Amino acid sequence: MLAAERRNIILERIQQEKKVVVSTLSREYEVSEETIRRDLDKLEDEGHIIKSYGGAVLNESSLTELPHNLRRSVNVVAKQRIADLVNDLIEEEDHIFLDASTTSLYIAKTIKQKEHLTVITNSIENLLELSMVSGWDIISTGGKLKAGTMSLFGRRSAETVAAYHTDKVFMSCKGLSMDMGITDGNDETAGIKQAMISSSEKVYLAADHTKFDRKAFAQICGFNKIDAVVTDSKPDDAWKDFFRTAGIELFYPE
Repeated sequence: MLAAERRNIILERIQQEKKVVVSTLSREYEVSEETIRRDLDKLEDEGHIIKSYGGAVLNESSLTELPHNLRRSVNVVAKQRIADLVNDLIEEEDHIFLDASTTSLYIAKTIKQKEHLTVITNSIENLLELSMVSGWDIISTGGKLKAGTMSLFGRRSAETVAAYHTDKVFMSCKGLSMDMGITDGNDETAGIKQAMISSSEKVYLAADHTKFDRKAFAQICGFNKIDAVVTDSKPDDAWKDFFRTAGIELFYPE
């Protein structure tokens, strides 16, 4: 296993468990404790974790804006589970928005066997992923490239979104909480998702289990704008009751 791959796995584990122990990682990955400490040093230098005695804990403030190439490799299994569920929710001839989240990239990879779809996206990676699919209409929002995100934002992007009306939008977020609703890391990402919501018939929030009970900087919308939530595992009873009361459909693997 390459060092970079091991660090990504360690970071994903810290995101899920909130902490790790050096001796445990050393034993499981069959490397020295000194090697694990160097991995943790690197992750701390990048701002993702805070080292503690004998291990490390998650730097909660880093969750809002991980680099795109790193976010893509975090919670891979969860994102694929969500993509598989979304695949069953998309019908032939649908017109859909896909946001620029890494979860949407997994969705784009999974739905390519559909006969014909119209996909509008502000993600350069989604455009590349779908560029060789024949019989589809793929539309870029255009706009300003946001450094490090492979995403297009800004006034031009929002204007393009507003010019269309789709059957469905599939979008992710940085956090969802019962009191603050759906949140993201900054105003630009929140703004383009707000435009997609306004231009869609049905709004699907694709959010893995790590996003629940979290708040990020910028609010996207309240739960009154969400029609369905697609997640990778069964939420706890409080969230299930919350969605039921709000009239929000809930999809997760049985």
